[in-house]
Amino acid sequence: MKKLFTSESVTEGHPDKLCDAVSDAIVDEIIARDPAARCAVECCAAYDGMLIMGEVTTTAAVDYQEIARRTIKRIGYDFGSFAYDKCAITVSVHEQSPDIALGVNNSLERRGGVTEAEDELGAGDQGMMFGYACSETDEYMPLPVTLAHKLAERLTEARKSGKLPYLRPDGKTQVTIEYEGDKPVRADAIVVSTQHDESVTQERLRADIIETVINGVVPKELLDSDTRIYVNPTGRFLIGGPEGDSGLTGRKIIVDTYGGACAHGGGAFSGKDPTKVDRSAAYMARYVCKNTVAAGLCDKIELQIAYAIGVSRPVSVFVNTFGTGKLADGEIADILVKEFDMRPYAIIKTLGLRKPVYSQTAAYGHFGKPALPWEKLDRVNDLKKYLK
Repeated sequence: MKKLFTSESVTEGHPDKLCDAVSDAIVDEIIARDPAARCAVECCAAYDGMLIMGEVTTTAAVDYQEIARRTIKRIGYDFGSFAYDKCAITVSVHEQSPDIALGVNNSLERRGGVTEAEDELGAGDQGMMFGYACSETDEYMPLPVTLAHKLAERLTEARKSGKLPYLRPDGKTQVTIEYEGDKPVRADAIVVSTQHDESVTQERLRADIIETVINGVVPKELLDSDTRIYVNPTGRFLIGGPEGDSGLTGRKIIVDTYGGACAHGGGAFSGKDPTKVDRSAAYMARYVCKNTVAAGLCDKIELQIAYAIGVSRPVSVFVNTFGTGKLADGEIADILVKEFDMRPYAIIKTLGLRKPVYSQTAAYGHFGKPALPWEKLDRVNDLKKYLK
């Protein structure tokens, strides 16, 4: 049975991703100086200004404005109303609510007499977090979102290297893949929208994007005469970034995860320290799923982990292998609960999350990047034994 599935990505200069980048740069700077800090930092940007807001509890002294301007400059906004040295930046940050800190610092289990170190931290919020992995790419990620990220990243590389000097930071990509069953067989549609200056014609832009970006990323065997390619389909994209559209931290949650291939609990990642299970438990769920697929227990898996605020242990763990499991889904769920400690303190320890790794996640997705600790495949042999 044939089906089409589409995922999108955006460049680091997209206004939402710009805000994610500033939020995560602040988290990294704080955690580098104070690993036990609590951060929930969000940014919004529009036209010629940015607001940095949220809750931070730390011993570190950081210059929020300097971090923001440095990040805006690195991304490439050295022109227009939102130029890094011209835009107005307002900071409105206060300490974490003591009501939240009460349950995070001293979990329900710890208050009930449990003394394990892993029960020290309660979940920083209630909610459900999802992880996913599949065998259709080397990254154990869905092909549409993988290609969309690579196209967006290639756009940025072409701009910063000077290969396509007329490009500007803002841009979006989208890839539609045709599947036969669960096997990707061809690219049905590719959309690239990129900000540019006035010097380039639309004809040259289309030719350059196809040659430098699309042909440099999408495998030739996926392209055919019926593949539809759209480059700046509105006809012009001169005004971009916060000057063209407002931006907000945490607004690209599907781009950040699996491109819509699985469920999402609704919580954003950027700007949060690892006591926030919205972020850390989603990373743990990815780690669990990737090792499970690599071990051969299934070809595809979606994992849900749910928490109550102030409680260390998850309230539920749910597995869906979409009919690809070598064991029953309930049996795999029992195995994963046995093999992986999903309490917040244990997650932080297992994945080494009290380090400044978060800026790496601010663009082109939080998953599928080999250097990130939740992408390691170090539990495969522990899981393979259950197939015997």
